Amino acid sequence: MEEQQEVEQFMVPIGPQHPALKEPGHFLITVDGEIVTNAVVRLGYAHRGIEKATEERNWVRNLYLLERICGICSHIHATAYCLGLERLAEVEAPPRAQAIRVLVAELERIHSHMLWLGVAAHEAGFDSLFMYSWRDRETVMDLLENLTGNRVNYSANVLGGVKCDIDIVQADTIFMALEFLQERTRHYLDVVTSDAMFLQRTRGIGVMTRLQAEVLGVVGPTARASGVHRDIRAEAPYSAYPSYPVRVVCEEKGDLEARFVVRINELFESYRIIRLILEDLPPGELREKMPRRIREGETVSRVEAPRGELFYFIKSNGTDKPERIKVRTPTICNMMSVVKLAIGHQLADVPMILAGIDPCFSCNDRMIILERSHAKQEVWSWERLRQHGIEYYHGNHS
Repeated sequence: MEEQQEVEQFMVPIGPQHPALKEPGHFLITVDGEIVTNAVVRLGYAHRGIEKATEERNWVRNLYLLERICGICSHIHATAYCLGLERLAEVEAPPRAQAIRVLVAELERIHSHMLWLGVAAHEAGFDSLFMYSWRDRETVMDLLENLTGNRVNYSANVLGGVKCDIDIVQADTIFMALEFLQERTRHYLDVVTSDAMFLQRTRGIGVMTRLQAEVLGVVGPTARASGVHRDIRAEAPYSAYPSYPVRVVCEEKGDLEARFVVRINELFESYRIIRLILEDLPPGELREKMPRRIREGETVSRVEAPRGELFYFIKSNGTDKPERIKVRTPTICNMMSVVKLAIGHQLADVPMILAGIDPCFSCNDRMIILERSHAKQEVWSWERLRQHGIEYYHGNHS
């Protein structure tokens, strides 16, 4: 009689506090030896109640609240909000303001991609690339500070336009910085496509075909690295992008190396667009007047954030406050690809596969389910949730 050996499953929890994660997320990885056989992700640890908080604030205050959903892509959140609200109010920002919005968005894309390059290199154990890319990232952060006054939450947008203009001195500074960054970017492209150690961690790892990318609904550079020709800037141009057309950057291999190549090549495209804007910046005003109360209605706005499509739904009830604002960020679209692609790879590859989508957990987390025994399902108001938190922590620490 043959003995039937029961296969033992070994589960490795990663997070929500873990040195490989810069933000809290929980992954439960099932392994057979070193090979991943299953992966589950749990999100929600960075929930801050921002969508609910918008219902208690007026349209102007919400601009600065929504900008703080993410520190790396704050400008594009503000842009998506402004575009939707301006459509509801039937107000169009002046051409000069639209061009400056795009210029700041492309500077922010450079900042985001260079930050990601450093983080992903660190996950691969390539700390010299991490330190060099973050050193060069300071160049674009200085440009943003010089232009807007801020290095993180730029607050370049106002409802109906922008708050900051560009003079000749600032334009010359940006041109010189782009020359430096372009040379450094060529070096980084050479490194990620030729360094033998780095390619061991990226080439052929986490391969996602075009069909898989479309079925999983991934967006942004993650999708374009698998041959999905989709970029909101080109597919549905907004703001000033019709005047400065974007060339979509794609790769076909669909592995981690392709995701590096796509993001680095997108830096060259951002440099090109910024130069076009500075060479042909429209004259005129920086903003149009916006009404304090927005007419009743609802709208959506779609923009291309550094990580992919960012989607805003805005509903107005005719007052100076929104009835509902819903934000769908790229990370939630891309996260399923991580748990699918991790299967069959070694456990050591999981942090790199996760870094490959450039995740942002604070961008992603939108709601929380509070489980209470024998309680009916209901939606709480902001004040009730706040009061529950006070009572909960008071009870735990009294």
